[in-house]
Amino acid sequence: MRDRLRSGGLKVTAPRLAVLAALQSAGHAEVSQIAAAARERLGSLSTQAVYDILAAFTAAGLVQRIEPAGSPARFETRVGDNHHHVVCRSCGAVADVDCAVGAAPCLTASDPAGFVITEAEITYWGLCPDCRQGAAHG
Repeated sequence: MRDRLRSGGLKVTAPRLAVLAALQSAGHAEVSQIAAAARERLGSLSTQAVYDILAAFTAAGLVQRIEPAGSPARFETRVGDNHHHVVCRSCGAVADVDCAVGAAPCLTASDPAGFVITEAEITYWGLCPDCRQGAAHG
């Protein structure tokens, strides 16, 4: 983890290590989840410090921030591969979806209006296996 912080041009600090560890074990975590896990490691860490660390991580390209409609921002350590996400409409669970076809940006816009497209952000919506099973039995 120390090398990962250094590769992003960031100083290695205990709060940054705790937040990175929380992110690596949590998947698509909300700030409150990241803060709680980091506090378990450190004993004390303000929510504002977590936001500041996540902003630095995002700017350094170490984490990706995703914001599914109607959900709080989530953060993940999977970066640089232009993957997408699927979100459960019932419980809000988020999972990765690999790029559907070919290299980034995965999709070709019919008319990019002169833009050079470098990334496509796609969110699929549906029901996760747990909620689907619950709906079948409910």
